[in-house]
Amino acid sequence: MAAAVWFARARSVELRTEELADPGPDEVRVRAALSAISHGTEMLVYRGEVDADLALDLPTLAGGYGFPLKYGYASVGHTVAIGRDVRGLREGDLVFALHPHQDEYVVRESLVRRLPDRTAPEQGVFLANLETAVNVVFDAKPRLGEVVAVFGQGVVGLLVTQLLCRSGARVIAVEPTALRRSFAERCGADAAIAPGDESFLRTFTSGRGADIAIDASGSPSALQQAIDSVAIEGTVVVCSWYGDKPVPLDLGGRFHRGRVRLVSSQVGRIDPALAPRWDRERRLELATDLLRELVLADLITHRIPFAQAAEAYALLDGGAAETVQVVLDYA
Repeated sequence: MAAAVWFARARSVELRTEELADPGPDEVRVRAALSAISHGTEMLVYRGEVDADLALDLPTLAGGYGFPLKYGYASVGHTVAIGRDVRGLREGDLVFALHPHQDEYVVRESLVRRLPDRTAPEQGVFLANLETAVNVVFDAKPRLGEVVAVFGQGVVGLLVTQLLCRSGARVIAVEPTALRRSFAERCGADAAIAPGDESFLRTFTSGRGADIAIDASGSPSALQQAIDSVAIEGTVVVCSWYGDKPVPLDLGGRFHRGRVRLVSSQVGRIDPALAPRWDRERRLELATDLLRELVLADLITHRIPFAQAAEAYALLDGGAAETVQVVLDYA
């Protein structure tokens, strides 16, 4: 028997049990160690702020956005049984899986990723968000020395900040909470400011504005701030998913006359301009290689037993400002 997190309805979490079959020829059985709750997408789902008719986009999910729903996509654990045709994994390997929060599960080999030796579960659990962050930087196309304003310093924002710094960009993190601003500075941001402090950004750029702004906040109001922060011919990259929340924008003089470019970034696709050289496997290899090079494990601010999953979601729903990454611990 296995236990899994289900959303019975909006803001209602249950642990439900299910039978597990033995792995098929191309499947593995995984015993979970940690799973990460997405503070953005997953909380929209938990709150019922997603179109109920939207199709599920992972084969490991179950139910529907209209509830009930088994959800999650960042699980790390050890393989405990291997199908006869599986060649890339051995029993005991530490793997990442795009799988909901569940203590044991059977999944196709193609849906798990063996993690490099000496990688800790506390690092590996960030793989999905790190791959998203890599894609955001691909879409932003920063050049050496350019100024990038990153709105939102949750997990994805902090990962984007670190990758931008590695690219040679100068990063201004814009974040309302002091805790996350302190993490942004630790992750290499040149400065971390509160929303509304546009005067600092203008001074920092000699009045030009940022070359690029990235909205990783999940807040509709931040997108307008991002548009207003960029220089003439600047680019705004939107990696937030707002669910069914409306996003009112002023696309008048500054946006129109400044020829500001809006770019949507979503991990399901790679910029076609990269297609001759990059595919999803190469992108995933890069994200996997980066797991031991970035500030990751320290981003885990709350580690909550799997049996108390409902408390983890309630914490995020009511006090997300005091968290960075919340994980469920299966020990």
